[in-house]
Amino acid sequence: MNKLKYIFVLLISFLSCKDEPTQFSAEALNDTFIAQNGTEVTFQSILNKHKGKTIVIDVWASWCSDCIKGMPKVKALQASNPEIAYVFLSLDREQGAWQRGIKKYNVNGDHYFMPNAKDCDFADFLNISWIPRYLVINKAGEIVVFNVIEADDDKLIKAIKN
Repeated sequence: MNKLKYIFVLLISFLSCKDEPTQFSAEALNDTFIAQNGTEVTFQSILNKHKGKTIVIDVWASWCSDCIKGMPKVKALQASNPEIAYVFLSLDREQGAWQRGIKKYNVNGDHYFMPNAKDCDFADFLNISWIPRYLVINKAGEIVVFNVIEADDDKLIKAIKN
């Protein structure tokens, strides 16, 4: 029985040591989003808009209670780091709910709607299992934080300070 436990622990350790990507896949970069003005844009163009800046990406939805509970942490992060670009990618089910959520929760930043939600190349690349989901892209365009679920996570804070 102890051998079985040992093997199980080794297997879990091995599977959880998967390297996180530092670059987006071509498919993710070419995936399309809807901007607040209704235009369709690629994820690459979203990144290009903020080229040379540190970017915090927040994958969220207005129906997500954890996302809403986490908004004060996001606002605190924004208040203490106003030089950073904040990009919000919505998994709302429809654009009206997304637009209302932005206003209702007074979410400040650059907003995009994911028309295919979790059924798209970008979501596949992220392997979204929980929202909110935060990523940090450094000034060189590299993913330096790939998967945190709290806006005050030490990994996220450390990455934006570098």
